[in-house]
Amino acid sequence: MAAQLRVVRARIRAVKSIAKITRAQELIASSRIIRAQNRMRAAEPYARELTTAVEAVVSRSTTIDHPMINEPESITRAALLILTSDGGFAGAYNANVLREAARLRQRNTDARVASINYVAGRKGISWHRFRDLELAEQWSGFSAQPTYADAERLATAVLDAFERDPKDGGVDEIFLISTEFVSMLTQRPVVRRLLPLEIEEKEGERPGGPLPSYEFEPSTDIVLDALLPQYVASRIYYAMLEAAASELAARRRAMKAATDNANDLIDRLTREANNARQAEITQEISEIVGGANALADANAGSE
Repeated sequence: MAAQLRVVRARIRAVKSIAKITRAQELIASSRIIRAQNRMRAAEPYARELTTAVEAVVSRSTTIDHPMINEPESITRAALLILTSDGGFAGAYNANVLREAARLRQRNTDARVASINYVAGRKGISWHRFRDLELAEQWSGFSAQPTYADAERLATAVLDAFERDPKDGGVDEIFLISTEFVSMLTQRPVVRRLLPLEIEEKEGERPGGPLPSYEFEPSTDIVLDALLPQYVASRIYYAMLEAAASELAARRRAMKAATDNANDLIDRLTREANNARQAEITQEISEIVGGANALADANAGSE
């Protein structure tokens, strides 16, 4: 009985240590999530205006012949830029992104399109290495606090591949797989095609009002050559900021659930320890009473 009590108390100490760690991780994520959301909101107007400028250039020019806009005749290779986290303790955050990337990779395989993997984040890199999936480029160390310089590095790598001929190791398409921040409780993985640009013709008024009118010097193609790389880098940067906020929100939620589970387990183990201690005390009292009765009977027999 005493051995069982010692085992239960050791488990209680271990669970309390785990609860302290998960609680600390929860508080750290809670303190950082506000800054991550503020950075995301600060970058949103720039990304929106740059997207509007690209839309205006494309929609008001009827004779554009640019590789970043034209659909290729046949698609043989596609770049998959996957954004994951460097750290763990984030629940299903990385698993959801990697699962969405695996689905896209399978669709490409069914369509006989080769998938070229570009992965950011240690979790995604280790996931691909474990499965012997080749990586064209890999980056890590900035998932929690990305900068625009980091986004430019990713954009430069995928744009270099897009500008090369597929026969020479280039790609026909660029897909971005990341996590969209919906709210503190909801984050969902999304797949976006960055290039070629998807142009949709819709009837009625544009939600944000009519597009601005621009005059181009010296030509539309030269303007697009300068504008589209910035557009791609901006899209990637905003996706990285969303992914950072989503990572912290997922970690906060996962650590809160772990802390609550640890506290519930501590309560259960405490009751189990109390029961074991009570049983030990009862056994000791029974032994004392039994010994006293045996001694009394022996004294009575000797008389």
